[in-house]
Amino acid sequence: MDRAVVDHRSDEFAQLLPRIAPLLKQVFGTKDGHIVVFSGSGTGAWESAMVNTLKQGDCVLSVANGHFGAGFGLSGRRLGFEVQEIVVPWGAEVPADLIEDRLKADKNGVIKAVLVVHNETSTGVTSDIGAVRRAMDAAGHDALLIVDAVSSLASMPFEFDEWGVDVALCGSQKGLMLPPGQAYLCASARALEASKTGGSPRNYFEWGNQLRENITGKFPYTPNTLMLFGLREALIMLVEEEGLDNVYARHRRMAGGVWAAVEAWGLKFMCQKPRFRSTTVTTVMTPEGIKGADLLARTRNRFNLVLGTGIGDSAAKAFRMGHLGALNELEVIGMVAGVEMALHEMGAPVKLGSGVAAAEEHFSAS
Repeated sequence: MDRAVVDHRSDEFAQLLPRIAPLLKQVFGTKDGHIVVFSGSGTGAWESAMVNTLKQGDCVLSVANGHFGAGFGLSGRRLGFEVQEIVVPWGAEVPADLIEDRLKADKNGVIKAVLVVHNETSTGVTSDIGAVRRAMDAAGHDALLIVDAVSSLASMPFEFDEWGVDVALCGSQKGLMLPPGQAYLCASARALEASKTGGSPRNYFEWGNQLRENITGKFPYTPNTLMLFGLREALIMLVEEEGLDNVYARHRRMAGGVWAAVEAWGLKFMCQKPRFRSTTVTTVMTPEGIKGADLLARTRNRFNLVLGTGIGDSAAKAFRMGHLGALNELEVIGMVAGVEMALHEMGAPVKLGSGVAAAEEHFSAS
């Protein structure tokens, strides 16, 4: 990315997308999906997914199992869609059974799409998207399945085709290891057809103009050119050099070290069931008497260690430890050590060395 800016109408620039799109397809887990790249963010991708596939006033079913699940539904309301919401406790996974029940009750096919978050960043919960699709099929409903994969894509398996996803979306700043500023969508043939025959008023986020220009490696607007060079390199690193299976295994391994440390400290996970723990971010409940913001201030000021704050209702009682992207064992152990020392200094009943030893033992055994 640290290079001279090139003309986005040049032949050199036109070589980027033909290299990028096939690699992005592998990351999304698709052969036939259509890749769309925008300058923007995951929130912009939310909007693009909905305005291209849904008409004003259409009804969608949204699952609020955390801050971003709730935000996805709120975004739909602000865009003029009717949103039915399934609200579950933070720390729970997306409930496939409740989705099936709600769709079975929708005898007239009012619901046009189901909105879910694959990996809920606020709670550290990864949901089973395949189970959601099976529930939709069991209900005999033809709603579109739209999935936020912002904090999961390129860090854990995503199977767009196998799971029957219609639109998946992601931002650049998580598993793809880039700065914020780009949004990526993968659309099924069914979603693309919906965008041609319906959708809502839109301009910048229109898929059709984008895909037509992309055929020749161009964009219908001025893209953030240097980030596309970065994206190409990131995808080569992930797909061709390390290999996606190895990337996913590495993330499971790094997450396991963090989980071992949290268990050694005797702290609680926000994620209610171990099998749904995220391999990209772990949300930890703070010990009695310690506020999440105070812990974050301590780690930042004392060790220059930046953790994630609890979000929304969990802001005062949780903190988040990220473990995705370009990360190895020593970096995880350094993070664990910083949290451990801060907790100890703040009076938490955490024995120095306990979390570090647990993480080291995990890494040595795995």
